[in-house]
Amino acid sequence: MSVPSSEAPGASTESKGFIQAAALGKSYGDYPVLRGVDCTIAGGEFVAIMGDSGSGKTTFLNLLAGLDTADDGILRVAGEEPARYSAAQLAEYRRRTVAMIFQDFNLLPTLSVLENITLPVLMRGEKADLKRARYYLERVGMLGHSDQLPETLSGGEMQRVSIARALNLQPRLLLADEPTGSLDSRNSDEVLELLGEINRETQLTLVMVTHSARAAEAAGRTLRMNDGHLSFSQATSTGSPE
Repeated sequence: MSVPSSEAPGASTESKGFIQAAALGKSYGDYPVLRGVDCTIAGGEFVAIMGDSGSGKTTFLNLLAGLDTADDGILRVAGEEPARYSAAQLAEYRRRTVAMIFQDFNLLPTLSVLENITLPVLMRGEKADLKRARYYLERVGMLGHSDQLPETLSGGEMQRVSIARALNLQPRLLLADEPTGSLDSRNSDEVLELLGEINRETQLTLVMVTHSARAAEAAGRTLRMNDGHLSFSQATSTGSPE
């Protein structure tokens, strides 16, 4: 099965600066979480951001998602500056630009797999495209489970469904928040391999935060967050977990 190119997520035209952060700062009360973060992520990259709990990596992801705004500095995503937007404009930014994958899957237990895939599209006021939804379920190896409820699936299968749900939103930027944090090693490797394949095949820009060095190996490049600073970056030699 193929999906029309006009519907498939793909690389941004901003080949070198799809994401640009400069002197980015964010505090909660008197506690600074991000302290002058600088980075550039190219369109089509798969980047892992590693760091311990509380290092600031999830806060940075939330800024990219438009779920929060920075106090200082500049953040541009696909040429847009979410910090300048009103609440309504941020909602529109999220609708057209970003999709997220979560550690705990966030599937609705009373809806079937296919219904979970199509609901976010309906919630943003669009008609569900069942052909497209089934395409993504097939892409992640879950088409045969379309009518099942999430409780009948394994953790790895539920994460595959959540990936299909995100892709069905046709994002320009895919954000993954500890996507293997609830999985065993075998399912983790399978999910990471799938994310790597999707990135290589579609050139969809993908940013993943993780505390796991093993998970970070799936990405093409790794950034390390430490006490609100991006302390170093490195290319990943294999691009896939060992």
